[in-house]
Amino acid sequence: MATVTFDKATRIYPGSTKPAVDALDIEIADGEFLVLVGPSGCGKSTSLRMLAGLEDVNGGAIRIGDRDVTHLPPKDRDIAMVFQNYALYPHMTVADNMGFALKIAGVNKAEIRQKVEEAAKILDLTEYLDRKPKALSGGQRQRVAMGRAIVREPQVFLMDEPLSNLDAKLRVSTRTQIASLQRRLGITTVYVTHDQVEALTMGDRVAVLKDGLLQQVDTPRNMYDKPANLFVAGFIGSPAMNLVEVPVTDGGVKFGNSVVPVQRDALSSTTDKTVTVGVRPEHFDVAGEDSDQGLAVTVNVVEELGSDAYVYGTTTVGGEAKDLVVRVGGRNVPEKGSTLHVVPRSGETHVFSTSTGARLSD
Repeated sequence: MATVTFDKATRIYPGSTKPAVDALDIEIADGEFLVLVGPSGCGKSTSLRMLAGLEDVNGGAIRIGDRDVTHLPPKDRDIAMVFQNYALYPHMTVADNMGFALKIAGVNKAEIRQKVEEAAKILDLTEYLDRKPKALSGGQRQRVAMGRAIVREPQVFLMDEPLSNLDAKLRVSTRTQIASLQRRLGITTVYVTHDQVEALTMGDRVAVLKDGLLQQVDTPRNMYDKPANLFVAGFIGSPAMNLVEVPVTDGGVKFGNSVVPVQRDALSSTTDKTVTVGVRPEHFDVAGEDSDQGLAVTVNVVEELGSDAYVYGTTTVGGEAKDLVVRVGGRNVPEKGSTLHVVPRSGETHVFSTSTGARLSD
């Protein structure tokens, strides 16, 4: 197996002055599952294609293990890629699709058959080996594409949004299969997705990209608990973190009719008159009906999920209307049109510089 290193790797497309990927610096450990995530156009697929050898690298270097593969052709990199559209040969059986790369490499038929059958057993595809792809469901085709990668026993798996063509329920079960399969095989994996829930549930670490720049690379838990800046805070988490610009006051920040204490160090490191406070939907406490504490939120929509519910409401902060999302208990759901008073839970707030977007709190 192997480590993967992006060493200030940069890609500038012809005719453009702005890099699609700008000095990407990531070290991926041997056997690690790293997820690249970000909105469309952030450079995540380009980064993967640079590692695969499908895009030129205009600056910096890419290494797999001790080998500098920056300018090697894809066939010499010892990688296997799983694409979004499966890329199966329609005229070949499942077994022939899975073993095709080995056949091209000159491996004998008996060995190919053995490896294909082992992979099919792992992926629960044994009974489909003689079928053509058109006779399979989307999830089964995706497993065939995975099998084709597994039989090659590469040093690195590359996966480019492999679940985006599947329906919602199948995506959930397949992502669990991929994550457990990767842990069992122990092959270093770089996985691209735009779905941050997928990123948080699958990755050992997650790298968030925006406009070609790496924003943060961390474990899912650390990224959720300590986003590095306003972009990561708003991107990671479903529903997203509430971000409210509030004035700085003695002892903390003014949040509606309440003063919420925040770390003194966080406020002393900025000259802004306001800061942006981030609060996850589950970190609001709902005050009593007669209370005038915190912010008054008018309930617009309630999304009931059984065990709990999300209240989508509107409040007024600094004279401006602001949307807020608050999680409440599933047995205690407010009526549409009613008013909730909410206060951020002490110690669960995130403070960011309004001007730079950088995290100020620990």
